[in-house]
Amino acid sequence: MVNRRYRGIATYSEVGMAFAELVSAPHVDTLWRFTLKIICPNGHLGFAPLKPESFQIGVEAGPDVIAADSGSDDVGPGPLGSDTSTSPRQWQEHDLEVMLLASRGLGVPMIIGSAGDTGTNSRVDLYVDMIKAIAKRHGLGRFKVGYFYSEVEASLIRERMKAGETVEGLDGRSALTATDLDATDRIVAMAGVHPYIDLLDQGADVIIGGRSSDAAVFAAPALRAGHGTALSYYLGKVLECASFCAEPYGGKETVLGEITPDHVEVTAMHPAQRCTVASVSGHAMYERSNPFHEYVAGGRLDMTDCRYEQVAERTTRISGPSFTPADPMRVKLEGAGKVGERFVGIAGIRDPYTIANVDAVIAWARDQVRARFGEDGYELHYAVYGRDAIMGPREPIRTPAHELCVVVQGLAPTAEMAEEVCMTGTRQMFYARLPNVKGTAGSVAFIVDEVLPASPGYRWTVNHTITVKDGLELFPRHLTEAGV
Repeated sequence: MVNRRYRGIATYSEVGMAFAELVSAPHVDTLWRFTLKIICPNGHLGFAPLKPESFQIGVEAGPDVIAADSGSDDVGPGPLGSDTSTSPRQWQEHDLEVMLLASRGLGVPMIIGSAGDTGTNSRVDLYVDMIKAIAKRHGLGRFKVGYFYSEVEASLIRERMKAGETVEGLDGRSALTATDLDATDRIVAMAGVHPYIDLLDQGADVIIGGRSSDAAVFAAPALRAGHGTALSYYLGKVLECASFCAEPYGGKETVLGEITPDHVEVTAMHPAQRCTVASVSGHAMYERSNPFHEYVAGGRLDMTDCRYEQVAERTTRISGPSFTPADPMRVKLEGAGKVGERFVGIAGIRDPYTIANVDAVIAWARDQVRARFGEDGYELHYAVYGRDAIMGPREPIRTPAHELCVVVQGLAPTAEMAEEVCMTGTRQMFYARLPNVKGTAGSVAFIVDEVLPASPGYRWTVNHTITVKDGLELFPRHLTEAGV
């Protein structure tokens, strides 16, 4: 089997036509078989540093592309709404540096999606600046940096809504309303493969993407190389979280995906990890309401009929996915709006009687906040760790632990009000008046006497889709240069 190196490819359309002619020729199996290899060192670039040992093994395997996703909704709406990163800058720069040096050394593209956790315009600019600084610091030769933006102005969506377009909700949400749009501070659209392919066609050596589908980051170079749509998107699905598709569990380790005309193979680069039928198929079903479907701008990947085969100790082969194009094309929108400033209080409870009556303790504290601030204009939240803070009413074990930690969050329009709301809601637990209590020492302990300032609270205001004429419409692309 001959491995055709990626850099010799022309444009996506040219290769696609050539491939179509090729596979229709007689005896294609003996004529030409090409593969594309991509390594992914981190399932969320910057959230924790990549592991250099397995990454180096992946580099030595001779990949055609080095790619990673850098975004996630898992961090909540705060980073998007406040236009910040939840990942430390030094960790993000560490991973970019390691990947850039390897990609320039091999002469293969480097692709990053959803820059800086959220893929906002400022995060894209941050990563482009980092790439330029790293290249200058290491004296790298000149190369092209492509990047695209994903932010969408609320005014554009408002105009479409006024013209009668319905911005459809996801996950049971109703259609977007003007009220929710007015409450939104920032919106990003989720790109598919299209801006990545376009920038590769323009000769980009490094691509920094705005908010994107995780799978698109890896599917784009495979599609551009002429591989099938379904297998290309499956390649993206299996690589998006790096070593989460391997066992035993170990995050931030590199995996290698290889696509052929017939199948995808994924191999763990860490010597102690294996990509098994169980770990790969399990990852394919993870983080979705339907375990077999993955939606992207342009259609739906269907993994219902996938076949998994262990072909080597650390390698699993996948075949059989299908892809259904979408008509019209719809792009996902994500938006976040500020709820208020936030403070956090932490209280511990060990007394068995107070634990048994913890709801009454919280109700007392709420009443004191209500007496001071009224019924609305703020938010007060209690999470009881050791009882049901994680799963809430779905928690099957209703007997609390022998000690509890109660986390209190107060949110309000100003920091001063949020602090007082949280302080009252926390300290009044100490003074809760329970029947049959004779002592005066109190039964709640505080880790610190004060409440702690936290990042402002945000909520998801937009989780919807909008129609587009093509996959490039909402994503302006740019080229610049880096190096010396």
